[in-house]
Amino acid sequence: MTKKKPKDWYETRTRNSWAIFKIMSEFVEGFEKMTRIPPCVSIFGSARTHEDNEYYQLAEKIAYELTQHGYGVITGGGPGIMEAGNRGAKRGGGVSVGLNIVLPFEQGANPYIDPDKSINFDYFFVRKVMFIKYAQGFIVLPGGFGTLDELFEAITLIQTKKIGRFPIILVGSSYWKGLMDWIKDTMLSYKNIDASDLDLISIVDTEQDAVEAIDSFYKKYILQPNF
Repeated sequence: MTKKKPKDWYETRTRNSWAIFKIMSEFVEGFEKMTRIPPCVSIFGSARTHEDNEYYQLAEKIAYELTQHGYGVITGGGPGIMEAGNRGAKRGGGVSVGLNIVLPFEQGANPYIDPDKSINFDYFFVRKVMFIKYAQGFIVLPGGFGTLDELFEAITLIQTKKIGRFPIILVGSSYWKGLMDWIKDTMLSYKNIDASDLDLISIVDTEQDAVEAIDSFYKKYILQPNF
């Protein structure tokens, strides 16, 4: 005898099916808005970084310098390093994009995003597609799990040749040294990565070096979406 499925089982399946349209709408809105922006660099880092922190101030300087070299700035749209990135872009008169998502400890979009370039997402994976597809580079300042998630997804996609290569720059050698030592001493020694994979990442400590790493890369390659 076949066991009858409960009513809520069917309701759950229906909700899952309708979620596809919500996901599609986020992709459509994201693609339509992001295709209108000029070349941009994504800046990542902790939402918990305060204005008086050295990395907040450095992120703002980096964003400002990027605008002076013709790049716009994309951030996650929230507080902390994201706010600093948008703030620097706004101060430099450049394009300031915010890809927003509601999180428990964040208080919504920061005020330095261009009004027509603020996009809200419910789904992390859709938002990450926008970061990666339209970024000419990743500049990554100290952050937590979310920052590492975005960093390693980009490295993985480049390593596996699912997207075109773009520069990935870690800012703050003292913060990233432990992670990079572990990658070299453990992952590489276990042969879980190739030595050439380390070339995908650069580490810098100043805004000048961060922007120079972006510029140097694009002396050899064309600015374009990554896939």
